[in-house]
Amino acid sequence: MAKKQVSTDRLRQPSGVFSQATMIEARGKLVFISGMTARRPDGTIAGLGDIEAQTRQVCDNIKAAVEAAGGTLDDVCRVDVYVRNVEHFDTIHKVRAEYFKPPLPASTMVEVTKLVSPDYLIEINAIAVLPDA
Repeated sequence: MAKKQVSTDRLRQPSGVFSQATMIEARGKLVFISGMTARRPDGTIAGLGDIEAQTRQVCDNIKAAVEAAGGTLDDVCRVDVYVRNVEHFDTIHKVRAEYFKPPLPASTMVEVTKLVSPDYLIEINAIAVLPDA
């Protein structure tokens, strides 16, 4: 079941690590991954004050969740990104490029005033489609 990145010259090309749209056959299993933060398995928060370290931990957490469901990051079709400072866009996408390869997931990023903990700088949720075994 191949994921396909959709692109048109009728829209501005993405400036980050995401696609204009992502298409996939609606077969298989949908995996809805809750908002992941920079919380490590032991409960501590990675990268206090460091958006790069927190983004890496968030991506590691998404990877762990999708793998626990039987998939890989290649199965992720959509991510929603909540950040405390949208000026971190370039740093966040630099890290995302280490985890997500084309065809890239569709994505939304919004700046928020608060997350569950004042120590969190970023939270990402995801949707993956796993092929039938």
